Amino acid sequence: MAAIQSELLGLKNLGMASVNILRAIGVNNYQDLSEMGAVEAYCRIKARGIHVSKVMLYALQGALLNVHWNDLAPEMKLQLVEEAESLEQA
Repeated sequence: MAAIQSELLGLKNLGMASVNILRAIGVNNYQDLSEMGAVEAYCRIKARGIHVSKVMLYALQGALLNVHWNDLAPEMKLQLVEEAESLEQA
């Protein structure tokens, strides 16, 4: 379990709270997050009733791209939000 946790903790933007939230939705490592995608993970988190802001969405995408969430291009942030809103309405 420690190896799983440390892999997620080693990703940019993810702290222990984020890792615990991700584990609650079945994301245990980078591959899980990569396969699920940031938008799907974010929507699953919200569907579980866990209150997260859009920063979590950006953080997840940044973790996948190995960049700080604040360094994502504004266009990418907008696209992520639009995809999440679309998925939540489906």
